[in-house]
Amino acid sequence: MRASHDLNRVSVSFTEKNLIPNAGLLPAAALAQRIGLAEVVDQRLRLAEHSANSGSKALTVLGSMLAGGDSIDDTAILRAGAAGELFDATRAPSTVGSWLRAFKWSNVRELDAVSRELLARLWAAGAGPGDLSGPLTIDLDSSIVPVYGRGKQGAAFGYTKVRGYHPQFATCAQTGMVLFSRLRGGSAGAARGAKSFLTETVSRVRGAGATGQLTVRADSAFYSRAVLGTATKLGVEFSVTARQDKKIRAAIEAIAEDAWTPIPYWLSSPEVSGADVAETTYTAFSGKDAIDVRLVVRRVRPTPGSQLALFTTWDYHAFVTNRPGDALEIEADHRRHAVVEQRIAELKSAGLAHLPSGKFMANAAWLALTVMAHNLGRAVGRLGGEDLEKATATTLQRRIFTIPGRLVHSGRRRHLRLPASWPWAHAIEQALMNIQAIPLRC
Repeated sequence: MRASHDLNRVSVSFTEKNLIPNAGLLPAAALAQRIGLAEVVDQRLRLAEHSANSGSKALTVLGSMLAGGDSIDDTAILRAGAAGELFDATRAPSTVGSWLRAFKWSNVRELDAVSRELLARLWAAGAGPGDLSGPLTIDLDSSIVPVYGRGKQGAAFGYTKVRGYHPQFATCAQTGMVLFSRLRGGSAGAARGAKSFLTETVSRVRGAGATGQLTVRADSAFYSRAVLGTATKLGVEFSVTARQDKKIRAAIEAIAEDAWTPIPYWLSSPEVSGADVAETTYTAFSGKDAIDVRLVVRRVRPTPGSQLALFTTWDYHAFVTNRPGDALEIEADHRRHAVVEQRIAELKSAGLAHLPSGKFMANAAWLALTVMAHNLGRAVGRLGGEDLEKATATTLQRRIFTIPGRLVHSGRRRHLRLPASWPWAHAIEQALMNIQAIPLRC
């Protein structure tokens, strides 16, 4: 970035009243208006204090997060320049802070119900899976959100030796949306409460209109009787990484050498395979909780010269599944579970960069709002067509939500002027056109 003139001679003044620093939030605000999000918040949320205009307060937080805000003070960006005229129901940071601190656990669950309704309305508006009768994949995971200082309720040291919170997440592989989240204390185990978490996640997906086969993918932290048993009870297919205890290792060692099938791998050569896949039958757990599953194993050669290569010829990765079909295809699909890390990284790129309050319930509400902002942003991207359909949260911020604009008035109408030659202008126009076609709900 370079200019032919002396940039030191450019003067600066913060006096322009018609500029909007985040004018690109218009599609997200229009979508929220069309599906009646603020009205749902007002109907569902019953705070004992500071309950007035909860819908406007929630949308203020969502707009801030979509523009990259990660703290309560960042909501002030929606009141700069002419932003307060375009988005005229925003609230001050102090008001938002008092509102969040008024949350109790029952209110957090009410906000979860709003998040559930938002998901259903977005999918009904055409921003969800292309075919609601087709198969959908749910990825389960948890992540540490670090905090600094000892004033955060519920924050503690967990298995990572980092002080923070340990929320759970369920994401949809087909849409990139977060289906459900739950804030937990920092010392909570990765799979604590996984049974009820999976049950509610499946209920949300069905409530949003999905009628096809569901598949849940998870890492070894979710390898438990509760998770596999719940998935079986709900008719959900699963592929869950297995912890390699003595029983699993014995099953792997019993696989015949001729049962291994080579798969593409960077260490492979015409003479030597770098990675293979095999499967065997297996009974997970015992007693009344026993479940007959397929044990699919991938073995890979350690990187030459690595410490692992000094002690072993193969490194084994096993998972259990009740899915029908070819083992090689199922194994490749199970590895795509890693996409859940991208979804969590997107949440942490804005609203979940940290949890801003000292009160646990306020932070639980903040997490629910972060998920809602993420899903609203994803919906705008999907309604914008191919250019933005799979865009990440940071890409959407850069290409849509943080575009500056000038608000002008003419003929009793507001006109938003955006930069000429904007590379993604067509996608934004397409998103607005599709949003305007959505039936207005309230």
